[in-house]
Amino acid sequence: MSTTDKTVIDARPKRQATAKNIAEMKGTTPIVCLTAYITPMAARLDKHCDLLLVGDSVGMVLYGMESTLGVDLETMIRHGRAVCRGAKQALVVIDMPFGTYEESKEQAFRNAARALSETGAGAVKLEGGLEMAETVKFLSNRGIPVLGHVGLMPQSVHAHGGYAARGRSEDEWQPIINDAKAIADAGAFAVVLEGVAEPLAREVTASVPCPVIGIGASNACDGQILVTEDMLGLFAINPKFVKRFAEIGRDIEGAIEGYSREVRSRAFPGEEHTYKMRKVSG
Repeated sequence: MSTTDKTVIDARPKRQATAKNIAEMKGTTPIVCLTAYITPMAARLDKHCDLLLVGDSVGMVLYGMESTLGVDLETMIRHGRAVCRGAKQALVVIDMPFGTYEESKEQAFRNAARALSETGAGAVKLEGGLEMAETVKFLSNRGIPVLGHVGLMPQSVHAHGGYAARGRSEDEWQPIINDAKAIADAGAFAVVLEGVAEPLAREVTASVPCPVIGIGASNACDGQILVTEDMLGLFAINPKFVKRFAEIGRDIEGAIEGYSREVRSRAFPGEEHTYKMRKVSG
């Protein structure tokens, strides 16, 4: 490990990070973020991440849904509790699912307060730009830290006609820049910027005072987030913006194939895996 690497690792908070800690990382050490849905994975990620997102992507990753739209608040709370049991250092953020915050700022506060109080997480995330600024301000002023999300917004997949990247022509830039500024000015401690061209990501990151966390938005951002299972290679489909750091899916299949082969050949369980009778004394 280089001296630089050691400095970066040692600089991480020794206690549970807060939204304020993340906000203060703007323009300094790149912010490391991943998704988490279960306790054992959260415990492993916690050693290396600044922020763990209990994403509504849980619907697709763990439940086989085609989009995030079918995820409800109860599901997010259940997985939020699990992640908080495993996270001791990273900030845990709960995704607010579709339909739990858009109706009114009061609805958003009621559901966000429930998500935090019932999980122990430190912040919530919601999608939207200008139209959600009033809600972000309402929550922030009442003690609920908010992570924004602009650019490609999965909960708006039907309205935008799919998951295509945004901002690939300059005439698309200004609305996304305006969205990010509105959310930052409303009090968001950071903003996720998803699926945009690199020059736009650079412009957004320079335009707002809070950290910009990219996903499919280049290394111009203040930090990065990926769905952990994508990064680990659990699925056959690999989005363009994902680098696979492992091939867990292939390893799992190989292990299952080996198990199946040994069960059918009666090689497993072997003698070392089998309980013996106890000797009767006397």
